[in-house]
Amino acid sequence: MQRRPIASRDRNWAKRAASWLVTKSVTPNQISKASVLFALIAGGAFWLSGGTGVVWLILAALGVQGRLLCNLFDGMVAVEGGKAEADGPFWNEAPDRYADILILVGMGLGAGSPALGWAAATMAVLTAYTREAGAAQGLEPDFGGPMAKQHRMALATVAAVLSIFVPVIAGVPTLTLALWVITLGAGGTALRRGRGMVAAMKARRDT
Repeated sequence: MQRRPIASRDRNWAKRAASWLVTKSVTPNQISKASVLFALIAGGAFWLSGGTGVVWLILAALGVQGRLLCNLFDGMVAVEGGKAEADGPFWNEAPDRYADILILVGMGLGAGSPALGWAAATMAVLTAYTREAGAAQGLEPDFGGPMAKQHRMALATVAAVLSIFVPVIAGVPTLTLALWVITLGAGGTALRRGRGMVAAMKARRDT
């Protein structure tokens, strides 16, 4: 199984935390499921913040980061820790899609633009679908951006924190601006991945 390149995976703190989890009765699948809980907290906090509620925005940012930590540790516990499970591939992918939807739709509700939140969530899921469509054809999975998962979540975190101090930019809610960037960026990412997949399939046929 090809893994998303994550720089944090090589950090000492991550290795120590993963090693500690391996010694406990914690499975990779449980960690993957926990990521959905963090995403639910983040999405709900975005919604309840109304784009300006300080406590809710802080909770949203923490929820997003909690989701990313789960995404980091489930793979490390499974691979480096040797605790991979037979149904691991499902739990490695499906919770990510649920998490993207929960967080981005929550951002849209908080910004007062639910349709934009759903659009961002749709584009996020489309990027993953396009990557997996290529992998199903035996191609190398394309984890690149410009708005891959780590980029989307980084922007969601920054938008949450920035909204505390600057809730509106040029007359537009900060969360709304972030969602537009995610929607357009993820759509462009899906298009780029799709074009790369088609080109790779044609090149393979011609060899």
